[in-house]
Amino acid sequence: MTDKLNELTAAGVAVWLDDLSRVRLSSGGLDQLRREKHVAGVTTNPTIFAKALSDADEYNWQLRDLATRGVDVEEAVRMLTTYDVRWACDVMRPSYDGSAGVDGRVSIEVDPRSAHDADKTVAEAKALWWLVDRPNLFIKIPATEEGLSAITDTLAEGISVNVTLIFGLDRYSAVMEAFLAGLEQAKANGHDLSKIGSVASFFVSRVDSEVDKRLEKVGSDQAKGLKGKAAVANAQLAYERYTEVFSSDRWKALEAAGAHPQRPLWASTSTKNPDYRDVIYVEELIAPGTVNTMPEAVIHAYADHGETRGDTVTGAYDAARKVFADLESVGVDMSDVIATLEREGVEKFEASWQELLDGVSKSLAAAGTGKGSPNKAAKGNAKAAEKAGGA
Repeated sequence: MTDKLNELTAAGVAVWLDDLSRVRLSSGGLDQLRREKHVAGVTTNPTIFAKALSDADEYNWQLRDLATRGVDVEEAVRMLTTYDVRWACDVMRPSYDGSAGVDGRVSIEVDPRSAHDADKTVAEAKALWWLVDRPNLFIKIPATEEGLSAITDTLAEGISVNVTLIFGLDRYSAVMEAFLAGLEQAKANGHDLSKIGSVASFFVSRVDSEVDKRLEKVGSDQAKGLKGKAAVANAQLAYERYTEVFSSDRWKALEAAGAHPQRPLWASTSTKNPDYRDVIYVEELIAPGTVNTMPEAVIHAYADHGETRGDTVTGAYDAARKVFADLESVGVDMSDVIATLEREGVEKFEASWQELLDGVSKSLAAAGTGKGSPNKAAKGNAKAAEKAGGA
């Protein structure tokens, strides 16, 4: 039987899991995915944690201890989430060691409410790095305008970064600039560049969701014929920019000092439109030196019927540019699409973070009084958290 995920890995795509929970850790499920499904990394976000903490009683003992100590809800959330991420880092350590520190990474996000405050973002990144205390950790920082300087400053501290919520090409170029500047400062600060990792999480399916909605509103046959094409084209053109930056003399100087490139990570890769192939955002984005972080359902779908057809990106740049030109011709303003997605992306994660805080607050109260199962108090917030979606 063909090992389709192994074929994908051999084509240069690192398979990462976009999910984490204490049940997944305690059951050995994450380690099983690492051993059997070629999963080489893990991404998390506020939505994932909001769901995890509302769905399982595995957190009860820790919630009782936190309630006994009288910690506030913000500290409780950090204790609960960093516990899971630290555990996941240990599970993924064989992948980290086996890839010389490239894979085996686990991500935890800074408080999304600080997405527009660079100083708070850097301070929290340093605190999370210290709390988890594992070399294969990634700190996720949103790619807002304010986040760009935070990315540079965090990398300059020798801290590995997953840049999240990237939707547009110009912002992606700015992210790569922030990465190079951060490594240059890290080198000047005496850090070992070979120990610093980074990925740039370029969101995919959400682009089609927004563009398709606008194409449907235009209503012409030409417009409808463009549905389902924007997201892949956008990501393909992002990869073109990646290859340009990471073949430059500036990068080669950092590479000579031991630096690893900031790999493009395709995020939000579950198909939102049931009319589209369920593995389209994997099959159409196969290129060397990339990461694809997938919900477990997509991993299993690709293992079942995914097709690895070699590099599906580098030969598609002209076709991708034509998609953009055709979108413009029917009146779709991609700059407005990107601005909308970035704003909504931050807002969705802020909403999930608040759901997480509310759920943990109720669970702490229940644990403190000894009334019922603490996590049952949080379940009412799970559905709203799930709606935020995305990687």
